[in-house]
Amino acid sequence: MPTDMNLTEAISGRRSIGRVKDEPIPREIIEELLEAANWAPSHRCTEPWRFFVMTGAGRGVLAEAYADVAAEGSGASGEALEELRAKQGSKAYRAPVIIGVAVSPSEDPAVNRMEEFAAAHSAVQNMLLAAHGLGLAAIWRSGDPMYHPRMKAAFGLRENDEMVALVYVGYPQIAPQAGKRTPVQEKTVWITEGSGPSAE
Repeated sequence: MPTDMNLTEAISGRRSIGRVKDEPIPREIIEELLEAANWAPSHRCTEPWRFFVMTGAGRGVLAEAYADVAAEGSGASGEALEELRAKQGSKAYRAPVIIGVAVSPSEDPAVNRMEEFAAAHSAVQNMLLAAHGLGLAAIWRSGDPMYHPRMKAAFGLRENDEMVALVYVGYPQIAPQAGKRTPVQEKTVWITEGSGPSAE
C-alpha cells in the first residue's frame, strides 16, 4: 500500500533489500514502477530506457543466461557442470518479479552516449523509490554476468544496447536496516561569486 512519506523521507529511507517473500505482485503495481521509471530525465528527451519484466516461468530467460555465462570457460563437465548451472540459474528466482533495464542509446550523433546511460540509471532510481513508496522491497543487481554478450542476447538487445540493471522486487521478508552516510559537507565544494573553490 502507498505510504504517506514525503519525497525526502523516501530518498533517505530507501534501502536495498534482497530477501523477499515468494508472493506474486499484482500487474498494476508493477506497472506503477514502470511508469515511475518512464518519467526519468533524459537529455534531448531520448527516453533510452527499455524494460523486461520477468515473473513466474518467465524468469527462466534470466536463469538460462546466468547458467550459460557461468558455464562458459568454467572447465566443468558432467555432474559438476550441471550443479554449476543450477546454482547460477537459481539467482533468477530470488524474487517474484525481476525487471531487466537496458539502455538503447540514440543513434543521433548529437546525443552523447554517456548521457543515455545516465538517463537509464535515473530510470532505475525512480523505480527503486517508487517500490519503496509502495511498501515493496527492491534491490538493484548488476555484476559481470549482466554485461556479458549472452545476457544481451537473452533480451534481444542490439549491438549498441547494454543492460544496466536487474531490479529484483518483492514484498519484504526483513525490516530495512538503518542507513548511514558520511556528512554531505565532506563531499561538497561551494563556488560563490567572486571566489574560487572552497570546501566548507
